[in-house]
Amino acid sequence: MGLPFFESGKKKRDQVVAVDLGSRTSKAVRIQRRGQTFVLNGYAILDAPIYEKHLSPELLTEHLKTVNQALEIKSKAISLTVNVSDALVRTVEMPLMPLDDLRAVLKHSSRTYLQQDMSNYVFDCFVLGTNGHGPNGKSDAKGQPQGQKQKVLVSGARKQQVEDFVTGARNAGLIVDQLVPGLIGPVNTFEKAMPDIFANEAVGLVDIGFRSSSICILEKGELALSRVVAIGGDRFTSDISESMKISYAEAEGIKIGMPSEVQSQVESTLMPLGRELRASIDFFEHQRDQTVRQIFVSGGAARSDFLIELLQKELMAECKALNSVSFLQLELPPQQAAEIAQLSPQLAVALGTALAAL
Repeated sequence: MGLPFFESGKKKRDQVVAVDLGSRTSKAVRIQRRGQTFVLNGYAILDAPIYEKHLSPELLTEHLKTVNQALEIKSKAISLTVNVSDALVRTVEMPLMPLDDLRAVLKHSSRTYLQQDMSNYVFDCFVLGTNGHGPNGKSDAKGQPQGQKQKVLVSGARKQQVEDFVTGARNAGLIVDQLVPGLIGPVNTFEKAMPDIFANEAVGLVDIGFRSSSICILEKGELALSRVVAIGGDRFTSDISESMKISYAEAEGIKIGMPSEVQSQVESTLMPLGRELRASIDFFEHQRDQTVRQIFVSGGAARSDFLIELLQKELMAECKALNSVSFLQLELPPQQAAEIAQLSPQLAVALGTALAAL
C-alpha cells in the first residue's frame, strides 16, 4: 500500500532516503534493497524546525541540509511525509477508470466524492477493489459492466504545501521523489514486519505523534478505518512538567521511564485518547462484525511500557509496541546498532515512507 500522493517518477529505486517531518522531531532513514532483502544503512532523529502554522521552504531547506549531513546522503532523491493533520486519506467509491483519470476527476469534481471543494489539492489514488455490476447487471455495447464501481483509497495535500516541499528540497540540493501521507507509513511498515497478521486478521495500528495520534484499522490487508485525534506526546510531557514542577525538557527526558509519582496524572491524560480510539474500534467491530484483538503502537511514546499498559487497559485489547525494524537487515554504526531496538517504534512512519518507493 504505497500510496504516495505526489510522485515524480514511476520507477522503483534500490536505495531510498525518507524523512518523517514531525512537529517535535524528524526521523530520517536510509534503506537499500538487495533482491528481496531490505537493509537499513542508517537513521537519524533530529530536532524539527520551530514554526507556528506551516513549515516554510526556507526552514525546510536548512533542515534538510542538516538531515543530509547526518545521513551522508549520496543520492539527490528524497521521500518526505506530510503530517497526519495536513494530509487527506479517505476511502471512496468511484467509477471504474484508470488512475490518471481518477486523479483528474478528483481535481475537477472533489465535492462530488469528498463532499467539499478541494480544487487546490494534489491527489493520488490506490484501488482497493471493485464492487460489482450496476443494479441490473447489464453490460454496454463493448461488454463492459454498466455502473460498476471501485473502492479507492484517496490521498492528497494542499497544492501550496506540495510546492513548498519541492522548493525547500530543491534549495537544499535535493529532489522530492515522492510525498506520502504520514497515516500510511505505519501501514506499509506493518505489512512488511507482520505479513501474516496483515493479510489474515483485523488489527489496529496506533501512532502517537507529538500533537496528534492516529488509528488505522486493517482488515485482511485493507485499510478499513482511520482517524486522527488531537492528543499526542506533547500533552503527556506537559502534564508531567506541571505535576512535577520541572521544565518541559526535563519532563521529556523522564517520560519513557514514567516515575510512579506521575503515573496517575498521565493515566488521566491518556483516558480521553483511549476513549476516542476505543470508539473507532467499536464502530469498526459493529460495522464489519469483526473483533480487533491486537493493537500495535508506534511513535516515541510507544517506548514507554507504562503507556502501552495503560493503552491496553483503555482499549480492552492486547497492545504491543511495533517492532518496525524486524524485517530489516541492519548495517548500522555500532552506536546506532545498540540503540535501534529501543528507537524502533519511532521510525515506523519514516520506514513506511521509504517502502513506498522500493
